[in-house]
Amino acid sequence: MAKVYDVPADVLIERLATALKSEDIPAPSWIPFVKTGAHADKPPQDRDWWHTRCASIMRKIYLNGPLGINALRNDYGGGKPSGYGAAHHKDAGGAIIRNAIQGLEKLGYVEKVEKKGRIISKQGMQKLDRLSTEILKELIVETPQLKIYS
Repeated sequence: MAKVYDVPADVLIERLATALKSEDIPAPSWIPFVKTGAHADKPPQDRDWWHTRCASIMRKIYLNGPLGINALRNDYGGGKPSGYGAAHHKDAGGAIIRNAIQGLEKLGYVEKVEKKGRIISKQGMQKLDRLSTEILKELIVETPQLKIYS
């Protein structure tokens, strides 16, 4: 069985976002109007950015868990130029990450560990591993040299 490490991140996140959309992860009503943080100039242009962010957070927790909200805010933040000087890092918005994690917890994919952060649940790990296996099988059909990873 393939793991998350074995497949490209962009393909996995895109496929997971589609799966989360079909499972109807709850999105807040303010999603169309919000920027992703103080470092962003405009709201995201992709209409399905909420599901993509949820999928990305789920993958990050799988790879690096346990993770807290502040660690994820730091990961999703970015540089903001201030005048003539170099760009300074600004954290991403916490409400977006908090609501995404709460939605993933309601679906049973993420669990909270006391005073450490969130980890991926057994159900979430199975979902990600199954998706990774499907993606790797499709990639092997396109590129037979990848068979060594299965």
